[in-house]
Amino acid sequence: MYNKDMAGTKKIKTALVSVFHKDGLDELLAKLNAEGVKFLSTGGTQKFIESLGYECQTVESVTTYPSILGGRVKTLHPKVFGGILARRDNEGDQAQMKEYEIPSIDLVIVDLYPFEQTVASGASEADIIEKIDIGGISLIRAGAKNFKDVVIVPSKAEYSVLLDILNKKGAETDIEDRKMFATRAFGVSSHYDTAIHNWFVSAK
Repeated sequence: MYNKDMAGTKKIKTALVSVFHKDGLDELLAKLNAEGVKFLSTGGTQKFIESLGYECQTVESVTTYPSILGGRVKTLHPKVFGGILARRDNEGDQAQMKEYEIPSIDLVIVDLYPFEQTVASGASEADIIEKIDIGGISLIRAGAKNFKDVVIVPSKAEYSVLLDILNKKGAETDIEDRKMFATRAFGVSSHYDTAIHNWFVSAK
């Protein structure tokens, strides 16, 4: 299990937000903005954040790559995943962050493409396959793996959970908070991949 030296409080300074469902997100974004947290996003989520009147840096401005392949590749880039996975107490990691100009990302908010709902709607195989989330699930796993330093909000069900913490503590979390979110994150990814596997089995 984790060591007690992981127990330091971590401040949230930069949040990467990449979500499908935006209902309930506005209240969370308002609190994060009030706490001085900077936003990083892409596509429809970026437009949503800006529509609320908040500044939002584009992922493309960090990676210098546009969203490509019909939106299949947006966040999959070392400057994004390096910012999530870098160990804050590892001198080598921090030196490489500086060398490659990788920004630290302290909070990742994800809500995956609705795969199960798409299957249930009777959609075509092509439409179902496009709802297999790649970037989002990768962000979830990266944020959860680095729970020592990063908060991962893996679905819209956790928007209110983080908001409660922010209302109590400000833009800070402790290791118990981050491990709780990581546990939920791997639960989300496990359920999601199981649903995809079950569809492939049934579609034979």
